[in-house]
Amino acid sequence: MSLILRVNMSEPCVRVEESAEAYRELGGRALTSALVAAEVPPTCHPLSAENKLVIAPGILTGSGAICAGRLSIGGKSPLTGTIKESNAGGMAALHLAALGIKAIVVEGEPPKGKWFRLVVTKDGAKLEPADGLAGLGNYDTVARQFQEFGNDVACISIGQAGEMRAGAASVAVTDMEGRPTRHCGRGGMGAVMGAKRIKVIVIDPAGGERPKPIEREAFQAALRKFAGILTKHPLTGQTLPTYGTNALANVINEAGAFPTRNFSEGRFEGVEPISGERQHDMILDRNGIIAHGCHRGCTIRCSRIYVDEAGQYVTKGPEYETVWAHGADCGISDLDAIARMDRMDDDFGLDTIETGVAIGVAMEAGVLPFGDAQGAIRLLEEVGKGTPLGRLVASGAEALGKVYGVRRIPTVKGQSIPAYDPRAVQGIGVTYATSTMGADHTAGYAVTANVLGVGGRVDPLKTEGQVELSRNLQIATAAIDAAGLCLFVAFAVLDDSSALDAICEMLAAFYGRPFGPADFLAMGKRVLAQERRFNTAAGFTAARDRLPDFFRTEKLPPHEATFDVPDDELDQVFNFT
Repeated sequence: MSLILRVNMSEPCVRVEESAEAYRELGGRALTSALVAAEVPPTCHPLSAENKLVIAPGILTGSGAICAGRLSIGGKSPLTGTIKESNAGGMAALHLAALGIKAIVVEGEPPKGKWFRLVVTKDGAKLEPADGLAGLGNYDTVARQFQEFGNDVACISIGQAGEMRAGAASVAVTDMEGRPTRHCGRGGMGAVMGAKRIKVIVIDPAGGERPKPIEREAFQAALRKFAGILTKHPLTGQTLPTYGTNALANVINEAGAFPTRNFSEGRFEGVEPISGERQHDMILDRNGIIAHGCHRGCTIRCSRIYVDEAGQYVTKGPEYETVWAHGADCGISDLDAIARMDRMDDDFGLDTIETGVAIGVAMEAGVLPFGDAQGAIRLLEEVGKGTPLGRLVASGAEALGKVYGVRRIPTVKGQSIPAYDPRAVQGIGVTYATSTMGADHTAGYAVTANVLGVGGRVDPLKTEGQVELSRNLQIATAAIDAAGLCLFVAFAVLDDSSALDAICEMLAAFYGRPFGPADFLAMGKRVLAQERRFNTAAGFTAARDRLPDFFRTEKLPPHEATFDVPDDELDQVFNFT
């Protein structure tokens, strides 16, 4: 992969250029953050012409490496004001890699009132009018593309929320079945795509050729080694294929860390009907599908196809974070209602975490009662209609909470806190507070050692060891995101050092030069340091690396815990930069 597509919306036109030497070995988050840091003024308005939308497959994407089909999308976040990278599975990253495209950079400001479609093929790329797609959800938008281009293309699209440039707007990526179910959800990248007025990107891989490792035999040997480790690990080889990510519901609830009714409790009495075990049984009873991959070459296959009582497709998953956000956080224990909201989120183009937490805050404000599943669905329908209330929900939890005068708003840097209460999982609280992108569990998933016992054990209710745990995980995660690997490979890496060796051996064979664990971690450190510099230039200080005060002052049942990691320790997370 060596080509960069420059899409200038001010003209509008598309240029194809060779990647600069400085970017030759970068991919995924490493490339999106490098381009954003180099080309976007840190103080610019996120919806202005100065911001850019950067789309990049990972380093190993398309090489034949398993679990390496992630697509990174970066820019300055309209939700947080920080630098942002959000990634998703689906087929788009693999198709871009097959066409030799290292990144798509969308820049400038388009003519008012016009929408565009970007079509990418082996012969280049072109912008086409797409006013006829305006107002459509993601499902209808991509269905029209497949009807026109055939079933082998992949689509990257926005729904109504992206058109509204809402803070919770996601970017949808089509899966193997052509459904817009894989989302770059966090940080409002859909709003940036909407500001550029690109409704959909169609990628046709016909005539392309996947990138080839320089040392093919060494690459294949490392790949076989890596595949064997993932298959043997109990989480990546058994739990996730069988129960999916929602296997966590009972586990986190038992740990007293399952945020319930807008983070007022740590256990939800209605967890069993929405648990991964119940979800597994319902899907099989209805002839749905478990162990479903989000892209070709995934061996973990943690996704599933959820169907209704008549056996008709509803949505993918729903994933753990979605089940929690639309479930326990809102006091809802109806899995069918949650699945319906997940489908609506995907169609409207919304981050399920941000949207679910926003509805939970609305319930706290008295807009509707906790536990009102049908009321939550009606509230979500307002987004699709574009009503003032719908726009407020789509703006995220912090905006909605401020409008309604809610004091307990669970956000950091404007982004909603995910499905692990930091009072009961102190390590993830460190990650929420200090991540370069606002509250983000995937930035440094300390739940591993705090709750799951993966990669060792750090007491989740004590402060000792949490900063080091979060720091190390944030470094490793940045490197995993750069490689284009699914974050779940980290479970095996943390328990078996030979898994990291195998990843590095694949990278070494791909590059054709030595590349070891120290190089891998150095890559992660460089990404984080670059992102921190951008945020500092944007005006962020250590004072913003904090959780909301109520996590320190309000005790969380059942452990009656508070978040106790001192501020001066939080300030040491990035001491390597």
